[in-house]
Amino acid sequence: SGRVRGDDALLSFQEAARQRMSGSGVVRVELGGVSRADKEPIHLLPCEIEHDGQASVSRYFTPAIRESKSEMNTTFRGRGLKGQEVRCPPGYSGLVFKEDHKPVSEEEERSLRVRSVFSKITYWNLETPPSSDDGVVMAMSWPAIAEAIHGPVE
Repeated sequence: SGRVRGDDALLSFQEAARQRMSGSGVVRVELGGVSRADKEPIHLLPCEIEHDGQASVSRYFTPAIRESKSEMNTTFRGRGLKGQEVRCPPGYSGLVFKEDHKPVSEEEERSLRVRSVFSKITYWNLETPPSSDDGVVMAMSWPAIAEAIHGPVE
């Protein structure tokens, strides 16, 4: 039993990545459908939902977003959320994967396919205003930092 953070497709990729890192099983990622993949809005919510399987996220999370100068506000199940939209770094796209068949054992090969593609993500904090210290913001700045560290020295 796993935990779904947002969408079940994200869970599949996280589970597969954990398995791959632990050395058990093989994970095959099918990237052939990237050009045909849906371009759906992506929201990262500050919660855990203990559920394995499909979830009709759009049916239960259709935010009425109020925007101000520096942040966005909405509610989820009566709790106030503060968020902001973050773009993927130049030259990068985000991918959401889906696993159509759950393996019976850890040794069985896993197969992930691209479900949707995104160029920006809206992340939400519980009552805390968004900041440059948030994990999503720092992750999106990593490619530029990595290039500066590993790039040629002039």
